Amino acid sequence: MSKRSSYAAVAANGAAATGNKDDSSSDGQPTFDKQKTLLSSDAGHFSLVRAMHLADLITELNGACGILSIFTSLRYCLTSATAITEAEKLATHSTLYLALAFLPFGLFFDFLDGKVARWRKKSSMMGQELDSLADLISFGVAPASVAFCLGLRTPIDHLLLAFFVLCGLTRLARFNVTVTAIPKDATGKAAYFEGTPIPTTLGLDALMAYWISKGWIHENLPLGTMFEGTLLEFHPIVGLFVLHGCLMVSKTIHIPKP
Repeated sequence: MSKRSSYAAVAANGAAATGNKDDSSSDGQPTFDKQKTLLSSDAGHFSLVRAMHLADLITELNGACGILSIFTSLRYCLTSATAITEAEKLATHSTLYLALAFLPFGLFFDFLDGKVARWRKKSSMMGQELDSLADLISFGVAPASVAFCLGLRTPIDHLLLAFFVLCGLTRLARFNVTVTAIPKDATGKAAYFEGTPIPTTLGLDALMAYWISKGWIHENLPLGTMFEGTLLEFHPIVGLFVLHGCLMVSKTIHIPKP
């Protein structure tokens, strides 16, 4: 997660504490008041678009990377079923690489939106929510989709991958609620992450790329299959996603912010 959410929360709380909602907007109009006005029922057409700051548009690019990764994973599922020759199978593998390649770009935009928000001194609570939702897509749903493509396709696998995504969802919601209670440094930035940040899922993405390069997918997944042919059939390697999900929602893990 970028530093933008904590920046928005600090700005909002500071405004509430002083009774001044001016967020140093360049046009002299208070940023939060401006957004509230534009989102009101009588604001006119395209008020939602006009309410967005530059940082919000960059956050949308983060979400777009996650969505494109998911669509690419779906394309793999369609093409891999008809691949017969080795050349066709290699071509489908390149589709998997592409699905994973979108996700580091999501992280780039996740960092960039926070930098732009601080540079322009413009942020909003809507931007904070956008940031969390985009992170959930790019670092939660998209990696789980690639894992499905690689062969984690049993009903138990599905439940455990869903657990991983829900842990990411819960971690992001907790951050939005508790960010104001976390100790801050001199710049107002939260001093640490509570639980592992959801973008650390990129470590799993790199691992999955390695599996693809070695051909360790489908029936060749590392650690094989347990209880094969039964209702309890699952792939033990899915435990990595379960472990990562537990680390994200941990209360005791405090990771200093860079």
